Amino acid sequence: MESLTTKQRAHLRALAHPLKPIVHIGKEGVTDSAVRSVELALTGRELIKIKVLDTAPESARNAGDLLAERVDGGHLVQVIGRTVVLYKRDPEKPSIKFPRPV
Repeated sequence: MESLTTKQRAHLRALAHPLKPIVHIGKEGVTDSAVRSVELALTGRELIKIKVLDTAPESARNAGDLLAERVDGGHLVQVIGRTVVLYKRDPEKPSIKFPRPV
């Protein structure tokens, strides 16, 4: 999947709404360790929330962009406040079904 369509992004936002952040980006920023944590979290799920703490050196938007770039196949879905939503399709068994295009 090259990039997400508007409908796909809206569907993912709806699915991400009840999720809790499982990765936190702190004062060190987006480090190799943080990227590994995100990759590990995305192996068990396709959609995760990440919390960018106030002490982080970059904004939530920049952190989300950096993580999406550094995670192979990662897509930035949404940034609200200091919370980032990332999506990565599971190549073996995708669990998220997108609505069919009209």
